[in-house]
Formats: sequence, structure tokens, C-alpha cells
Amino acid sequence: MEDNNRKMYELEFPVPAVSQPGKEGPTMVVALQGYADAGHAVDQSSAYLLAALDHRPVASFNNDEFIDYRSRRPMTTIDHNSVADVEEINLGIQVVLDANDKPFLLLTGPEPDLRWEAFSQAVADLIERLGVTQTICLYSAPMTVPHTRPMVISAHGNSLELLEPYFKMDTRFSIPGSASLQLEYLLNKQGRNVAGYTAHVPHYLAASPYPQATLKLLEAVSQAAGLAIPLGALEEDSRRMAAQIAEQIQGTAEIQQVVDLLEQQYDENLEQYHEDHPHMALPGHSAEPMPSGDELGEEFERFLAALDTPDDSADDEDDN
Repeated sequence: MEDNNRKMYELEFPVPAVSQPGKEGPTMVVALQGYADAGHAVDQSSAYLLAALDHRPVASFNNDEFIDYRSRRPMTTIDHNSVADVEEINLGIQVVLDANDKPFLLLTGPEPDLRWEAFSQAVADLIERLGVTQTICLYSAPMTVPHTRPMVISAHGNSLELLEPYFKMDTRFSIPGSASLQLEYLLNKQGRNVAGYTAHVPHYLAASPYPQATLKLLEAVSQAAGLAIPLGALEEDSRRMAAQIAEQIQGTAEIQQVVDLLEQQYDENLEQYHEDHPHMALPGHSAEPMPSGDELGEEFERFLAALDTPDDSADDEDDN
């Protein structure tokens, strides 16, 4: 099975370093194009990382194994009666260095049209070979939320550390599958740390690029993987987009009424979530999770030790 998996991709030679000596293995970020990408946030996340940071290819997948060219016909250039160029389709893994030269892996390109199980097995094989410690899959979904409230990032997965700062869907539901979700399913079965982060994009803005969603996804990746990602350009794009939206909505009573109703619904849902999860951070606030029992015990021990320690400052005052 492993040999068959390796026929589906080609490793660069020599394979570039993907981890730092003496440090744990890298995080892999999965940002596949074509599924659950409201506001183009997933596509723009990978594009931003590759534009802002140094990167090198690690592995490339065999397009003929996974791509249906009839469903995504590559653009072809005809120059003076001859075919001069055909658009490349790049499905592969890059090693990317953050601003502090810490490496992480980025799986990007079009979502495979075919053979999701084989693709997932091939990626899992690479995760094993490259010593990946955790995998984060990115999604962006249109939701009935207003653009005037802090964006929600919801999370699912099998690692409490990766899920802790974000909203959880405390219910059972079904959604259409994807190659990324198939990969998550396999990695979970293998006992590997994996999580999916979904940006909740206002449904009325989902068809156009929405930099706020890209920014929040990359902030989540940065926090989860301990990466230094320069986000200043995205922050500026987000502010500019917010000003443009406010200008377009201003003076349009019908749209403003819809936004007002969404704000009311958002606030009610947020209040209910806070009642159910009193120790979870709310959107727009810093995370302050409830300390664990071990942490509380250690803090109590330090407190007791401090009580048993003579107060040197008090002794000094008595001497004076």
C-alpha cells in the first residue's frame, strides 16, 4: 500500500529540511481550493502565505491521478495559430518559513476531483515520513452573521490544545464531504493530532473576497502552531473592506434592517454560548481558559510555600 501511495506523488530531491534540529516536527496546514471557501478565505490564505514568506516545494502530486480536467479545464493560450502555453495545475506540499525561520508545511492546490481515499492515504504517508506533529485544515462557510460583529472561528478535531480557544459545535449534524474532511477522518482514525478551523463569513458577502476571514484563519493558524506570520497587509485590507461595506450600506434602510436583525440574533446566540461555556473566550476577546486541576494544584502549592517562607522585607523593617 505504501509503495502505491508513493507513486501518487514525487518528492523533491534533495528533500528540503522541514523541521529544526532538536525541535518537534512541523505543523501541516491544509488549504485546498474548491470547497467551503466563502469569501475566498481558504484560497487567499494559501496565496498570502506563499507571497509573504519564503517557501520551497517538498512534494508534488500526480495530477492525472486526482484531477478531472473536464471539471476544471486549464486555461490555454494560442499565439499566432499555435498552442503557446497551458495553465499549470499545482497540487502539492511546500515547506514555508515564518518570520522567525520556523518551518511549517502547506498543502495547497485544487481539491482532488477523484480518489479521495487514495489521496488521503498518500498525504498520511507523507505526514509520517516528514514527521508532522499536527495538521490543521482550513475552511470558510457562509453563515447568517453580521459583518458588524467579531468574526467567529469554529473548530473541530481530536486535539484539545488545538480546539481550546475556539467555538465548538456541541451538536451532531451532517454536511457534504470534501477531500480535506476525508483526510481529517483518516488522521483521526490513525490517532494523529488534527483539527479543522472554519471562518463564519456573512452570507451576503460570501461571493466576494473577504480579507477579514483570511486574517482570522491565519491568526488561528499562527496561534495554534506558534508561528510568526506577518499580517499587517491583511489587517489593512480588512479595515479598507470594512469601510467600503459601511459606505455601501449607509443610507440603505432595507439592508440596514437585515443587518440589525442579524446583530440581534448574533448577540442572543453569543449570550447563550457564554452561559453554556462560561470560561471560553468570546469573539473579539482574548482567550482565558479555565486552568486545569493540575495547574490549580501547582498554584496552590506555590501559595502555601510562600506562606512558609520568612518575609525578608518585614525582618528588615524590624531591624530598622
